[in-house]
Amino acid sequence: MISLGILLNLVFIRGSLSSVIPLFPGTLDCVEAVEECMSEPECEKLYRQLDYCVDEEAVATLTPDARQTCGDAQNALLHYHSLQECKCQRGSRREPTCLRVYWTVRFPQGYDDIETSPYEDIELELVRNSETSKLASIVAVSSLPLDGQNRCLKAAQDCGLFEKCGALRSEYVLACTKRAAGSERCNRQKCHRALRRFLERVPEEYSFSLLFCSCNDPLCGERRRKTIVPSCSYEERDTQPNCLHLETFCLRDDLCRSRRADFQQNCQPSPHSPSGCLRESGAVCLKAYAGLIGTIMTPNYVSNSSTEVSQWCNCEGSGNKWQECLRILHMFTSNACLRNAIDNMGSSNPRPVEGTPLPPPRPSPHFQHDELHVSLLSDLNSVEESEEEKQEEEEEEEEMEAAEEFNVIPPFLDKATVTNLGGTETGRVQSRACSTPGPMLMLMLLLLLLTTLICG
Repeated sequence: MISLGILLNLVFIRGSLSSVIPLFPGTLDCVEAVEECMSEPECEKLYRQLDYCVDEEAVATLTPDARQTCGDAQNALLHYHSLQECKCQRGSRREPTCLRVYWTVRFPQGYDDIETSPYEDIELELVRNSETSKLASIVAVSSLPLDGQNRCLKAAQDCGLFEKCGALRSEYVLACTKRAAGSERCNRQKCHRALRRFLERVPEEYSFSLLFCSCNDPLCGERRRKTIVPSCSYEERDTQPNCLHLETFCLRDDLCRSRRADFQQNCQPSPHSPSGCLRESGAVCLKAYAGLIGTIMTPNYVSNSSTEVSQWCNCEGSGNKWQECLRILHMFTSNACLRNAIDNMGSSNPRPVEGTPLPPPRPSPHFQHDELHVSLLSDLNSVEESEEEKQEEEEEEEEMEAAEEFNVIPPFLDKATVTNLGGTETGRVQSRACSTPGPMLMLMLLLLLLTTLICG
């Protein structure tokens, strides 16, 4: 009986691990903050007034008198500290609503502040103890000798062997290569959404290995450059847009504005830091850089022969705003923090991150996925709500049917796995059978329990 009880507990605990959501004490979500505000009539009145101001500004520039009225409402809301101090969680189900609240209370004064991230700030000690040591592990794995094998190909194969990575990668490749109905171009919005979902829910051990794999030849470099399907995710057929115009469109979107501010804060360079980063964390910078992928300001490698990254834009026609345009470009092309973080990922002799000793080399990451799932940041990136899972399954089924209709074969799927052979549903069932108790297993356990009670 005791053994059976332990077995049942293990089965249920194993099936519930993925639903654990880490919470950081002292961090208030902006959705909770505005719900608290709505319970007070005066706060509700002021917030709704500011919300109306934001909507009006999106249509046409406010008059000086209207802007003054909005400013008065904003100043009155300063007394409600929860609204001023709240933050949002990357990739969460409530992220769009949360970001809307965050930027609304900063209108009009502070609305243009894109130097401070709206996302919850992982304390320095947590960063050093978990995320940077994780990056060190990724670097250790990426620097293992591969006997001349293409590292980006190896990263793709490892991703395919991890069911979640393989499924979400196939999903974004399909979304970014399928032509939109009645058009010869892809659906960029859908492509961006699938890219963000991949980067938010797949552990960095896999996603970073795909994005930042080291290359010694142009063929490998081209595979790395095409990882995010540039022809759909950011490239324009005719010409490159002006960087000032690109940023203007970005700042009109809460998500892009937020990811831009997050990158600005976490990838700020410093000449006095060994890592080149003001925050002394290349890992945090890479995470912020990856957060921009799937937005209007999606960056990528500029060629197949270097690790230099930039946005798909130029400064032609900038006029007297030439220097301001160059500042946007230099956020990537002349950013020592970002450059060192990317180079350190692909270095054959990587320097220790933040003084943290590198762990001993581990086998290919797909042998470690059980261990990875219970780590802090993997849990943050793989927060899954049951409703989202159901919706994703329906979307995947629709996409697979559409793929058959258009005969779309997703590129870059180099290793024949259950997922990329077209057996997505079969692979998913097998994965669930390993991670959560199936009906047959539960029935057998219950029968065993009844038999023990009757006979004993």
